[in-house]
Amino acid sequence: MNLEWEVVETLKRRKLTIATAESCTGGMLSHRITNVPGSSEVFIGGVIAYSNDLKVKLLGVPNTLISKWGAVSEEVARAMAKGICEVTGSDLGIGITGIAGPTGGSIHKPVGLVYIGLSNATINITEVHKNNFNGTREEIKLQSTETALRLILVHLNKYADL
Repeated sequence: MNLEWEVVETLKRRKLTIATAESCTGGMLSHRITNVPGSSEVFIGGVIAYSNDLKVKLLGVPNTLISKWGAVSEEVARAMAKGICEVTGSDLGIGITGIAGPTGGSIHKPVGLVYIGLSNATINITEVHKNNFNGTREEIKLQSTETALRLILVHLNKYADL
């Protein structure tokens, strides 16, 4: 049993839906979830908001957040996760923003820095996890999606009674 299968089956049992807002992963998380047969019962859809403009227009991320904190930030990941819930009406929303490399990093925001936001619209909770991954671009994207799937499962187990 792989992580995406476990996520889909847990969402089905809990009668919850999920949607994704991806930047640096370029749709990889959505792809992994939709590879699971029956995922259409729980997966509403996803947005690849690679540009800042789309983060603002499609997800409702305030331009002021991007200007103040940068696209790769806790604040933007939080807004992406909440925004995808609002746009799609999903119970859970994932927002992923980061620097997959090999270029684009800085001293303050190195390659491999990835923020993953998880919003639960049902109980009005949004959490953001900061990650520092190593490896190639593809490895960083894969680690980001693995971590997102694990965070979803931890969240679902933590709030199992709701």
